[in-house]
Amino acid sequence: MSAFYYIYVAIVGLCLGSFYNVVGLRVPKGESILTPRSHCTRCQRSLSPGELVPFFSYLWLRGKCRNCGTRISPLYPVIEVMTSCLFLMAPWLLGWSSELILAWTLISLLIIICVTDIHYMLIPNKILIVFALLLLPLRLMIPLEPWWDMFAGALVGFTLLFLIALISKGGMGGGDIKLFAVLGLVLGWKGVLIAFFFSTVYGTIIGGVGMILGKVRRGKPMPFGPAISLGAITAYFWGEALTDWYFQFFRI
Repeated sequence: MSAFYYIYVAIVGLCLGSFYNVVGLRVPKGESILTPRSHCTRCQRSLSPGELVPFFSYLWLRGKCRNCGTRISPLYPVIEVMTSCLFLMAPWLLGWSSELILAWTLISLLIIICVTDIHYMLIPNKILIVFALLLLPLRLMIPLEPWWDMFAGALVGFTLLFLIALISKGGMGGGDIKLFAVLGLVLGWKGVLIAFFFSTVYGTIIGGVGMILGKVRRGKPMPFGPAISLGAITAYFWGEALTDWYFQFFRI
């Protein structure tokens, strides 16, 4: 496949990343994702078309509002670039197949819940329902082997996180529980267990770094959505290879 397709996907990823920022910031507050236009949260000035260009507008404005000088959160360009990179990684690893539609839909869900969880410590039901309705038919059209593995994955994902929430008495949020049920539809029961394992590993690393930097306090809740997203990406793209390596290692 020519470089043009990869460049196109990269640009689309940047634009969608910008849109996912809007979705993640507005949906938890019950606001429309279409109106009003993107604006500075402090001075309320609507952004010009040039200021809406993903990532590059942030560099051009040097991370500040052109009108009032308020610093723009670096999370905006980070989300845009991350979306673009993940959208590019999908065809690189999977090839240009029908599975790409499923992969890009999953990536979109994970990016949005990262935004909502980082900003509000919340994974909204509206977002989970919309993506469940998108991912379910996609997984039925592009089934796992065996076909019922998707339903077993949803059951295992929900049950595992629900039991952890009961045992830890609220140590796991309701949004995390429902998110793992949705992930189970895509990953199957083995994949969702791999996603959970790596989510805890990534969560421990993120929490440790946050404590060193003073961003996370011991005993205080922290957003687990980014760690779940990293775990799900790991399981989706490399879960089968990791499972094969695991069994071969212990067989030896």
